[in-house]
Amino acid sequence: MFESYKNVIKRGGSHLVTSLRAIVFAVLTGTVLGFVGTAFYYCMQTVTTMRLDHPWLIFLLPLAGVLIVWLYHLLHDEKDTGTNLVLSAIHSNENIPLRMAPLIFIATLLTHLFGGSAGREGAALQLGGSIGNSLGKLFHFDEKDQHIMIMCGMSAAFSALFGTPLAAAIFSMEVVSVGIMHYSALVPCVIASLTAHGIASSCGIAPEIFPIASIPAFTPKTALIIGVFAVLCALVSILFCTILHNAERLYKRFFKNPYVRALVGGLIVIGLTMLVGNQTYNGTGMSIIAGCMEGNTVFPLAFLLKMIFTAATLGAGYKGGEIVPTLFIGATFGTFFASVFGCSVPLCAAVGMGAVFCGVTNSPITSLLICFELFGFEGMPYFLIAIALSYMLSGYYGLYSSQKIIYSKYKTEYINRKTH
Repeated sequence: MFESYKNVIKRGGSHLVTSLRAIVFAVLTGTVLGFVGTAFYYCMQTVTTMRLDHPWLIFLLPLAGVLIVWLYHLLHDEKDTGTNLVLSAIHSNENIPLRMAPLIFIATLLTHLFGGSAGREGAALQLGGSIGNSLGKLFHFDEKDQHIMIMCGMSAAFSALFGTPLAAAIFSMEVVSVGIMHYSALVPCVIASLTAHGIASSCGIAPEIFPIASIPAFTPKTALIIGVFAVLCALVSILFCTILHNAERLYKRFFKNPYVRALVGGLIVIGLTMLVGNQTYNGTGMSIIAGCMEGNTVFPLAFLLKMIFTAATLGAGYKGGEIVPTLFIGATFGTFFASVFGCSVPLCAAVGMGAVFCGVTNSPITSLLICFELFGFEGMPYFLIAIALSYMLSGYYGLYSSQKIIYSKYKTEYINRKTH
């Protein structure tokens, strides 16, 4: 019996040391990514303001694309797969080079400065994954602990940039493998996320919050309307994933040379912008999202145009992310749906963002938490039903081809397959 007590104490001491080490390095990761994320945020603000003040900069987009391709070639990272590489590193031990961090930082800024349609959180995931992985190597972590450091970095960067520490802590654990959660990373990811958020807040970054002015009572009628809307959001998420992946395939099929691909992609985005007559669909489009949440109406097919602009940009090799474009698509589609069915515009815009985000990332818990942090808790029943339906009906499509569906969405069955 005495020996068994000794073993219990020994194991307990070992777990305590492991936990303390995880906490210390989570704080370190959150601190580093908090400052890196803050710098990236302010740089993004600067380049976006410059583009809006000087609309002619968009005509230099093809040259910016060539520069991006050259930078990746210069640092021997021509086969970069972006966020897919970060996800692969967690479940298949692929290496994430530290050079990914400065490359995605600079390339995303160039894309936004010259009018490409992209987001910023995808870049944050790559920044966080690259730096987190490098910190793990620096301190000689073993393979499994290094995976946790990658997730810590992803959570910290996402939290610093987007201002949603709760969702950021869970997202990096949920997005890798659909159907299971890497709970061993829970405490480190939470601490890294809160640390990065605290640093970003102390540096003056205010979280994006869109309170909904008035929310209708949850009744069988409103539940049915939102249920129908959620089904449509699932279809929209499938369409967005399909357009994105096919655009990349078509670019590579017809333009083998990456420099030519970037040139052609830049020219296509310029042509689309001139056809539209303004730069509504260039950049992140956060101002349009804010307008939707204030009840403003938009062009009925704005969600489809954003898909086309984003696919034309990212498919050609420009850098950024897909998450803010996803929120743009969800908000504008929600506004369109609300105008047709006479519903609350801000509510449908908010529900659309959560449902489409869930459909493209296959991350229902994160989607629900994002809705709570961005829009408040009052719309909970609407968010809950829309996200649940969108998750189930969006099938096995997703933004990230390295994401694995471990368990079926429809039955308790192990399938272990990649997304479409």
